[in-house]
Amino acid sequence: MTTWVGRTAVEIAAAVREKRVTPREVVAEHLARIARLDGRIGAFRVVRAEAALAEADEVAARSDLAGLPLAGVPVAVKDNLAVRGESTRVGSAATPDTPAGADHVTVARLREAGAVVVGLTNVPELCVFGTTEGVHGTARNPWDTSRTAGGSSGGSAAAVAAGMVPIALGNDGMGSLRIPAANCGLVTIKPGHGVVPAGIGDGDWFGMSENGPLATTVEDARLMLSVLADDTGAVRQDGEPGALRIAVSVRSPLAGVTVSAPYAEAARDAAGVLMKAGHQVRRADPSFPLSLGVTSLAHWTAGTAVDAAPLDARLLTRRTRVHAALGRRFLNGVRGGSAREELRRRLEPFFEEYDVLLTPALARRSPRSQAWHERGWLRNVLVNTNYSPLTPPWNLTGWPAMAVPFGTLPSGAPAAVQLVGRPGSEAELLRVAEQLEGLRPWTRTAPLD
Repeated sequence: MTTWVGRTAVEIAAAVREKRVTPREVVAEHLARIARLDGRIGAFRVVRAEAALAEADEVAARSDLAGLPLAGVPVAVKDNLAVRGESTRVGSAATPDTPAGADHVTVARLREAGAVVVGLTNVPELCVFGTTEGVHGTARNPWDTSRTAGGSSGGSAAAVAAGMVPIALGNDGMGSLRIPAANCGLVTIKPGHGVVPAGIGDGDWFGMSENGPLATTVEDARLMLSVLADDTGAVRQDGEPGALRIAVSVRSPLAGVTVSAPYAEAARDAAGVLMKAGHQVRRADPSFPLSLGVTSLAHWTAGTAVDAAPLDARLLTRRTRVHAALGRRFLNGVRGGSAREELRRRLEPFFEEYDVLLTPALARRSPRSQAWHERGWLRNVLVNTNYSPLTPPWNLTGWPAMAVPFGTLPSGAPAAVQLVGRPGSEAELLRVAEQLEGLRPWTRTAPLD
């Protein structure tokens, strides 16, 4: 018997288009895996079992089935994006349990392409932190369930890494795609500003948040991004990249935070692979300002202040209340300030000299899976900052960045590297990632069976 769990989105869609399998069969297999495994993983807040099967039958009956790029592909959606008929809780007790009247534009695009939404995934409250736990559930890393999947797209990443869906939708405001992808051994891309519709919360954290894919292969990430993007041609270029000027840096952008040996080694090893592939690779550190930490904290907290403003603060956890209260002090400076534009101007000369920046994706492995939502604000901030200092600069600039599995940690879990490019370089980054994948393939899902 052919099983469709563990297949890529590209493989599933091709089989459905060719009528070698029905969408219902594919979706039912994945729902069965969710029912069997999610008690251990905690990826989903809501599983839409009956609705998903009904929607799978609707996909099978579509007259345009033969042309659907995601025909019958099960997909999970992060619980800060509206799914018609389901509430959007954003990890909080303070949000209303009211069904959405319409899909978010990214969800609508996935459905138009033939995907079937099987559920909404767990997030930390208001998607603030890089660990995923709270009143609606805790998302654990399928490679090591004693550790968090990461955040804030932690549930989406856990669902893909556990083979419960082949692809998932998440978003990234300070690393919220790249952090859990790196923890869980997945590919993701945070597109540059304006490539994919955002519409995340109230103002997209001042334009820093972007929607994007979580996948087990670069091919699936490219396919999903092409469905989500306004201009599909910008991300669907194929072929090997020509010789690129690649800078490798293992220095943390934040003063006082260091990168652990396994992640630094992963970046250096990836640099060696790309050098042997014909690229011009040099050790070079971007000139990050000493003020980057303050700029990051100001924008991070101010974004939360905006999202928390209409909610009953009494129903928020203490760490979220403190985060939002601090952010209110930064609001005017963030709205009227020039720190982000100054950062772009400071980094533009680096990307005139180099085509791609290669860094570790994280500074150290994911924290233990604990009730972080019950811990103090400062402890949460320190834990987040110490393990994920390398992602925020590229939200502040609005430039594209990827996380790509590469290497293995001493625990046996995947390590990962980050690829960063100038505006408009999504296709180039995907081609470099595909080269790494071809030369150093990774295990696509965690060994849970």
